[in-house]
Amino acid sequence: MRFASLGSGSEGNGLVVEVGDTRILIDCGFRVRDTVTRLGRLGVAPDSITAILVTHEHADHIGGVASFARRFRVPVWLTFGTLEMAGERFMRLPKICGFDSHDTFAIGMIEVRPFPVPHDAREPVQFVVGDGAHRLGILTDIGTTTRYVEASLSGCDALVLECNHDLGMLEDGDYPWPLKQRIASRLGHLHNEAAAALLAALDTSRLKHLVAAHLSQQNNTPDKARAALANALHCATDWIGIADQRDGFAGRSM
Repeated sequence: MRFASLGSGSEGNGLVVEVGDTRILIDCGFRVRDTVTRLGRLGVAPDSITAILVTHEHADHIGGVASFARRFRVPVWLTFGTLEMAGERFMRLPKICGFDSHDTFAIGMIEVRPFPVPHDAREPVQFVVGDGAHRLGILTDIGTTTRYVEASLSGCDALVLECNHDLGMLEDGDYPWPLKQRIASRLGHLHNEAAAALLAALDTSRLKHLVAAHLSQQNNTPDKARAALANALHCATDWIGIADQRDGFAGRSM
């Protein structure tokens, strides 16, 4: 299994997972030309994408899905709730697959286990994907953890984990008060210490890769995110990877 990020943040998100000749794109918040360029950076041809999985209907995750899927005739998988909220943009796509937030299904050689998360969307999910030997947990948009989230992510070999903001930077920053409230709410995004607490609650005995993702460019820094996660794992800060907005992160293999 190999995984890599096209970019992660409020301006667009996309994560590629590859097992054998199966390649899935989890979210696509970039325009088609930008997505193709970002895939090219990873050595991935756009017409080699097997399917797109969607976590929820916010523009930074779904904005480029319909155009990319239409251009390259890629099936799209999304929850019934997300389809209800964003269905019009997918009317002309070659194949739409709806699923419940607790369904497990396979796309080619990749097993997909969605799990529901607290976030301000219709039926938001995140994913654990696997190849039978290894499991990658993805958690990038969640306001607070739950026992179900922790059970879903425990025992993974790799994690892509949201560290959206530093609480002090958010409180002292220039965002309007209602936006600050939304971000910090139980349906918003994880701050660094909350992400660290979630990580500390997991079984990390198999963990080989940890990548901090969805960092706010205004309200966080890679050093702050790394320090919080490294403290939870009792590891060196340079062991923690960062998925940034411009470059994402290069491929990791398991």
